[in-house]
Amino acid sequence: MRKAAILFVTLGEEVAAAILKHIPEEDAELIAKEIADLGMVEKDQIEAVVGEFRDLALVCQYVKEGGIEYASRLIEKSFPQVKAHRLIRIIETQKQNIPFAFLKNTETESLLTFLGEEHPQTIALVLSYMEPSKASEILTKLEPEKQFDIVKRIAALEHTSPEAIRHVESGLRRYLASLAFEEFQEVGGIKTVAELLNVLDRATAKSILENLEEEKPDLAGEIKKLMFVFEDILLVDDRGIQNLLKEIENKELALSLKTASPELKDKILRNMSKRAAELVQEEMAYLGPVRVADVEAAQQNIVDVVRRLEEQGQAIITGRGGEGEVIV
Repeated sequence: MRKAAILFVTLGEEVAAAILKHIPEEDAELIAKEIADLGMVEKDQIEAVVGEFRDLALVCQYVKEGGIEYASRLIEKSFPQVKAHRLIRIIETQKQNIPFAFLKNTETESLLTFLGEEHPQTIALVLSYMEPSKASEILTKLEPEKQFDIVKRIAALEHTSPEAIRHVESGLRRYLASLAFEEFQEVGGIKTVAELLNVLDRATAKSILENLEEEKPDLAGEIKKLMFVFEDILLVDDRGIQNLLKEIENKELALSLKTASPELKDKILRNMSKRAAELVQEEMAYLGPVRVADVEAAQQNIVDVVRRLEEQGQAIITGRGGEGEVIV
């Protein structure tokens, strides 16, 4: 929001007002409040924000011209590696926000099983957001009388409320998530699912678990028991904590502890020398506001180190799945 506020102020009142007309009211209010609290902004900050906006505008043009794959290739050729990867992540996230974009790589048979029992209006809504080739593949496999009804409804579609779209998306996500976990159980079991979720980004893993809890709460509970997350470092023995601290820089440790519970902070700090603990606490104080994504990245890195130490016998994780049992 601060970047948006800086950009609007830089563009000037007339241009900013013209753009705000196309922004949802809630977002416009937040931007307006941010502008009011902006205060002085350094010249290099302004240049950085305008430069980022220019880059994203260029990237959006790439997507418009040839799709996300084409855009990704051009971005990799046009920008330094770190910036290119960041821009690609942004456009991929934006694409995921398009209604039903998650269905692009879903098998037709899975969609047919779900849509076959739905009302024609729901089917029309989903198909209208899908690529024509995929939509036609599904349409041809439905009953002839239903095909005609759906086509008429697609032709009549104009404006659909975001709430209705979210409702249908939510149902489809839950259905597909339940299918995916049934397949995992058959092939690799609950442990395989837990290990997969451990390496996914936190937002995706959380979304999958929430969907699964609605469909199969017992299965979700079993998976959670086998998952290892940052707060589970409380279960690591002191020797393991000390081995972990040898591999983690103070800055990354301080960043990871920003959202940690008091109990976990205490466990980490008491396994350090007094001076080392003071340095980490000072680092935490100096950090100031930080991005949630940066904290989660630091925490995930530490979780990866703990799991590696456990595999090497340099850390013991207890208290999960039975007293004294060692788990991955």
